[in-house]
Amino acid sequence: MTRKMLILAAGAAVALASGFMMTGVARAQSGVVAAALNAGTVGEQADGYLGIAGSVGADVRSEVEAINIKRRAAYTQLASQRGVTVQDVAAATACQTLGRLKQGQAYRIGAGAWQTKGAAPIALPPYCATAG
Repeated sequence: MTRKMLILAAGAAVALASGFMMTGVARAQSGVVAAALNAGTVGEQADGYLGIAGSVGADVRSEVEAINIKRRAAYTQLASQRGVTVQDVAAATACQTLGRLKQGQAYRIGAGAWQTKGAAPIALPPYCATAG
């Protein structure tokens, strides 16, 4: 698993740098989702997908679902290219994404409670240490 995560992280880093995932499909978001992310009512999760962290309208919920569908498609494509699972790609990407959150944004590690990013770095899941 450690070697697989290292290979996957390298692939995810290349994809992130090239804009394939996080600046393109996976990070594409409307103004309402960007506002919800900044307000902490939508957040990033350690599984690589957005989640609803607070009270949001149907428009935001619909946009989050659409973004997650696009993320899954991007993760599936990269997983196929790398010979790993979609979950592994999503988790490796989440390691990168969680490390880039801005102060005040919401995040969730595993099935834990939603948290708000403070000034200190986020305590990432243990598998992120092998991915980066």
